[in-house]
Amino acid sequence: MKATKYLDELRNHSVIELQEELVAAKKELFNLRFQNATNQLENTGRIKEVRRNIARVQTIMTEQAVAKN
Repeated sequence: MKATKYLDELRNHSVIELQEELVAAKKELFNLRFQNATNQLENTGRIKEVRRNIARVQTIMTEQAVAKN
């Protein structure tokens, strides 16, 4: 499955790399929403995928924060 591979990759990243990934995903989501609003977006399913990826990154960041304490 794609999601499990993505999660395994995220778990191997440092906190700084996860923050960079989160910023990049949020920028992509903003651009996708803008394209959708101007009727330029062809693949609307990508919005849902990016939102889930943002949630995955935030979950891994929380897991790592809890593991440190």
